[in-house]
Amino acid sequence: MAYDRYVAICNPLLYVILMPRKLCIQMMASTYVYGFAVGLVQTVVTFRLSFCDSNVVNHFYCDDVPLVALACSDTHVKELMLLIIAGFNTLCSLVIVIISYVFILFAILKIHSAEGRHKAFSTCASHLTSITIFYGTIIFMYLQPKSSHSLNTDKFASVFYVVVIPMLNPLIYSLRNQEVKSALKRITEKFCLAIK
Repeated sequence: MAYDRYVAICNPLLYVILMPRKLCIQMMASTYVYGFAVGLVQTVVTFRLSFCDSNVVNHFYCDDVPLVALACSDTHVKELMLLIIAGFNTLCSLVIVIISYVFILFAILKIHSAEGRHKAFSTCASHLTSITIFYGTIIFMYLQPKSSHSLNTDKFASVFYVVVIPMLNPLIYSLRNQEVKSALKRITEKFCLAIK
């Protein structure tokens, strides 16, 4: 999405050339292949752990951090892999987003009309809101020292990136659309009239 925003704002006339369907499919496919490979490696390492006592995961889904807490064997390799992979994924994708938004910011500042700058900023604001919430919770969950981990706090944080962000994304992105705003306004007015 960061590259898409960059091309749409910095090179709008070349958008169709710089973002062809084939490139979109390749970017999407590479994301799935990479995610599958990382998941496979993590799964293989998880299956090498021994679990002795409890088989109840202290979480609302089977995440790596609470699963590692149940292991009675040495979890050093798994914890190190979690830290490296989470750090690599977070750092690489965050750097790409930041670099693209630096270019976008420079392009927006070159726009002469205030209305044009406002429109460009509003286009990016929804994406920046989503990624700030997403990266904030991911960093909080996976890139903190083991000594400060609390499974109950992690459960609360994971609700944000598993439930809240996917639920908010359509709302955040659609509120830029004038038709959605007017439909939301009509529904709110009807609701207020029904209450009276």
